[in-house]
Amino acid sequence: MCGIFGIIAPEIINKKDLKLLVKHAKQRGKDSSGLIFLKNDQYNISRADYNIDKLLTKTRPYESPIVLGHSRLITNGLADNQPVLRDNVFVLHNGIIVNDEEIWKDLSVERKYQIDSEVLAGIALEHLKNGRSITDLADVIMSKCKGIVSCALMIQDLGKLILISNNGSIYVGIKEGVTYFASEKYALTEIGCGDISQIHKSFKIIDVPVPGNLKWNLKDYKGRTEDLIPEFNYNKTQEALLEYKKHHLKRCTKCILPETMPYIRFNEQGVCNYCLTYKPRNTPKPKEELFKLVEPYRKKSGLECVVPFSGGRDSCYGLHLIVKELDLRPVTYTYDWGMVTDLGRRNISRMCAELGVENIIVAADISLKRKNIRMNLEAWLKSPNLGMMAMLTAGDKHFFRYVEEVKKQTGVELNLWGINPLEVTHFKTGFLGIKPDFEEERVYSHGAMKQLRYHAKRFRAMLDSPGYFNSSLWDTLSGEYYRSLTKKNDYYHIFDYWRWDEELVNSVLINDYNWELATDTSTTWRIGDGTAAFYNYVYYTVAGFTEHDTFRSNQIREGQMTRERALQLVEDENHPRYQNIRWYLDTLGLNFENVIKTVNNIEKLFKE
Repeated sequence: MCGIFGIIAPEIINKKDLKLLVKHAKQRGKDSSGLIFLKNDQYNISRADYNIDKLLTKTRPYESPIVLGHSRLITNGLADNQPVLRDNVFVLHNGIIVNDEEIWKDLSVERKYQIDSEVLAGIALEHLKNGRSITDLADVIMSKCKGIVSCALMIQDLGKLILISNNGSIYVGIKEGVTYFASEKYALTEIGCGDISQIHKSFKIIDVPVPGNLKWNLKDYKGRTEDLIPEFNYNKTQEALLEYKKHHLKRCTKCILPETMPYIRFNEQGVCNYCLTYKPRNTPKPKEELFKLVEPYRKKSGLECVVPFSGGRDSCYGLHLIVKELDLRPVTYTYDWGMVTDLGRRNISRMCAELGVENIIVAADISLKRKNIRMNLEAWLKSPNLGMMAMLTAGDKHFFRYVEEVKKQTGVELNLWGINPLEVTHFKTGFLGIKPDFEEERVYSHGAMKQLRYHAKRFRAMLDSPGYFNSSLWDTLSGEYYRSLTKKNDYYHIFDYWRWDEELVNSVLINDYNWELATDTSTTWRIGDGTAAFYNYVYYTVAGFTEHDTFRSNQIREGQMTRERALQLVEDENHPRYQNIRWYLDTLGLNFENVIKTVNNIEKLFKE
């Protein structure tokens, strides 16, 4: 996934405008970059595994009448970068094609690279080889490809640039006779383009210069030392280190919470205080109320709401309801902080393509975010404290910050969230010494006093391992400020008005959208989250339960599930997810054996 952009001018491109396009493209990812420009009557292609600002400094493509480029968040494709080059076809692609392997089987053109975007060049080459018109090419690509296809496809010997998008993530504008395109409208607005149009389930063909020398010049620049997407190689010895013992803990006779749950108490009948104080949460208000609330935000044309979109089952089903039931025109917003797995990204691509919804990505500095997590995990391993596990996920809280930026850039006020009301856990702060607030109505707690109490408890725990006092602290604190203390306007929750029904959610996503499941677990929850498998392994190993136990207990209290069924499910769901845990530790650059042995040796909260 990346930000793609381009300028096609009668003479020389405007340097200032190019830098502005580059600035906005970087919002979508800084891991790698690429440029196409004309120099000495020949197309020059530069690709780098680093920030596009540095690539611009090296290449200085400012004397060209055409510059196309991208700034990329590395996803599918381990070693290959864009632009993808095949003969006279150049491709810049924003999105993930989830069925590229199936498409290649039907092509006579041979695959050369790992990157999914190459299939676009393959389709184009076969299409042209068969003597078909380029005006039909976009329809062929959109009919064959599943997942987001927002691409700039240049055929240099024909002098044609084809812009294609099946979800609306390309905009085209004109300024003083110069054509501009970008992944988001805001970039073109800032440049001062007029006549801005969105390419949505359509295409646009633009004439570009045909060079005298069709043998393009390619330069690949290398500078990255770490592997942002480490290749997975199964290791049986490593997997055997992951413990999974069936614990015989006293559990509530109504739900399945065990005796190791913080602040749990049982009455004479063996029913826990969490059950006795529980107030139903999955009791939605009439849907008609939400229809009335969103009515003032409806428009004759254009975007009507922002949907924060993680690619998890709740946000995906929420998007389905927003489009199919509320009949709104949304733009989705994804914050990628380095722990979104490729599985999560592929499901984002599936949903947005199928529903024809634009997806705006704000990508953090992945290397920096992972460095922050690594420092905090190393500090935690020196003084393991279950109440401090939240430090490993603190970096994702800027999700709440950037939604406001996206609202400003798109001119959309309404934002609709798909947060599951049953995901309340209590134990994550309970292990820090904070008693559960049974009156809390939201999954995330709000309010200054609650945050001050939480940070005071956490500060005392940090003193036990000074490694927590590192350069990630500001990132952590500022993210939690945006999550818990900033005022949120024009903000509603879909599941305040629609009952959350797990069987229905799974059925719709899997059957209607071909939603991808994980290979290392039976659950559909948290499968796109790179951190969940690790922290749940820690919780189960030390405390004998995970967030699956709390979630299933909430379902029991809501009358959605029997206790017997919940026990069956968590016995399977609490199994260690080797592949996900391995990915997590590999991306952090930590030794799997050392980390898991440390976790296994932590003193248990129960007698074995």
